[in-house]
Amino acid sequence: MKEQLTVFFKKYNLYAILANSYNDINSKTGSVIERITYQNYSLYMFSKFSIFILLLVSFISCTSVNKKDKITSTVFKYNEMTGITSLDPAAARSFENIWIINQLYNGLLQLDDSLRVEASIAKSWNVSKDGLTYTFNLKNNVYFNENKYLLDGKGRKVIASDFVYSFNRLLDAKVSSATSLLLNLDNTNNNGFEAIDDSTFTIHLLKPFTPFLRILTMKYFSVVPKEAVIYFGDDFRKNPVGTGPFNLKIWEEGSKIVLIKNDNYFEFEGDNRLPYLDAISISFIRDKETSFLEFLQGNIDMVSGIDAINTDEVLMPDGKLKEKYATKFKMQTTPYLKTDYLGFLIDENLEIVQKSPIKTKALRQAINYGFDRKKMMKYLRRNLGVPATSGFIPFGLPSFGLANIKGYDYNPDKVRDLLIVAGYPEGKGMPEISLATTELYLELAEYIQSQLSEFGIKIKIDVQKASILSEAVANGKVNFFRKSWVADYPDEENFFSLFYSKNFSPIGFNYTHYNNPKFDAIYEKALFELNDSIRYSYYNQMDQLLIDNAPIVPLYYDQVVRLVNNNISGLTSNPMNMLSLKKVKKNR
Repeated sequence: MKEQLTVFFKKYNLYAILANSYNDINSKTGSVIERITYQNYSLYMFSKFSIFILLLVSFISCTSVNKKDKITSTVFKYNEMTGITSLDPAAARSFENIWIINQLYNGLLQLDDSLRVEASIAKSWNVSKDGLTYTFNLKNNVYFNENKYLLDGKGRKVIASDFVYSFNRLLDAKVSSATSLLLNLDNTNNNGFEAIDDSTFTIHLLKPFTPFLRILTMKYFSVVPKEAVIYFGDDFRKNPVGTGPFNLKIWEEGSKIVLIKNDNYFEFEGDNRLPYLDAISISFIRDKETSFLEFLQGNIDMVSGIDAINTDEVLMPDGKLKEKYATKFKMQTTPYLKTDYLGFLIDENLEIVQKSPIKTKALRQAINYGFDRKKMMKYLRRNLGVPATSGFIPFGLPSFGLANIKGYDYNPDKVRDLLIVAGYPEGKGMPEISLATTELYLELAEYIQSQLSEFGIKIKIDVQKASILSEAVANGKVNFFRKSWVADYPDEENFFSLFYSKNFSPIGFNYTHYNNPKFDAIYEKALFELNDSIRYSYYNQMDQLLIDNAPIVPLYYDQVVRLVNNNISGLTSNPMNMLSLKKVKKNR
């Protein structure tokens, strides 16, 4: 109450009023007393304090309402250290953007926590026998959120032509990086996307493509209203109009974002209309320690990722939550469709490769055998993740473990043998190799450097800013680098596309410039294979080829790690690390 009164007094300048009144009473020659009689002065003071009493009553009344609102409303709060650049689904490339876009928009399909494709705006769908035509029947109760600038402030029903417009936007590389996902679209007569009627939407492909339904679950493929995009133009990025469970209320860039509940959202859980939360509040505290302290103090409801967690403070050496924190929050972990690795640029047409010893396959294999991944995970990551000793495909995808991939584990004898084959017995005569990484992964790089030095393999660590390193890797400016790949959609094909020869960077994501005709042939066969068991066998063959040729050093298969306050329920995790808040409840 003291704080509330202080705010009230400052707001209405009451300190000044009382101070002036006090001076009037105590001044023998004050101008006010000189000008008015005692009676008039009494009336004067009475009027001042009458105003004060009225304002105070008003304040107390408003405070009661605010208290009531505070008690009845539920706000989920999380911090985003990296920052958010756009609320346009066409820009749903980074996790930071994807997480908030998932609260604002819907597409035809979505994934459940087991990565099964399920309906969203589509009521049902079917795929033609030849795998070339996808037909979606739309729900008739989905509306764009109300916007004060459009349609007299009212929402409107989503129809098939909205998807035609939304998806055609993605064909423009200036609008979205999703263009490469639609190279298989049969758009010969500009009808690759077609509205048969208001509730029927079709997509036509040139060739069958098994992962296509999973691709459509990506947030790029959310529906947007044409009139909003035209009205806002470039500012659509900060004026989202979607169909999602929440609407944008406030966006102060670099400071905070507030989303509020969409009372007309179309999804239900049983008889309950979603979402349960009244609002979402996102802060942008960039300092890890400050952000984590906010979480410990209960000012943030969730932190996500090992890089955002003070592991020394809350975790035991085995990665389990310390007992003293178990009453405050819970720890969620699940396999993450993400592989962290070291990459070699092996394109011998490039001068940077010609001058480097890593062009020798035996040396790349020796590096793979030359450090202990299990100890690395235990001491550097508290066993949060799985040592990558079974190929490139991460734990969590169906083909993982179906075949016995002969991966790399720590083997000193093989390191020594391979160094002889490479022409550098005990590392003699081998020039120093530079490993490019970022500050975040310096400790990991130093661990590998130390272990490899025991075999005479000299590694120099080159620490660069993340943005600079990313550009250097894409443009072939470094030939040994730390990298990771997170699944865009839950299919092994997405991982193997990094090594398809037609995807050479900087146009594609083949940063190593791996070029193997046998690999390419199997990759292309897998694209069109509808039989799961046959397709998985193709995936395993490709994985083994990668391991044998060693364009990479797989490090670990990551885990989704979240710490969540105990008063939060309904927040689940999944291998795509997608944040869904529509079913979340916050206990008061």
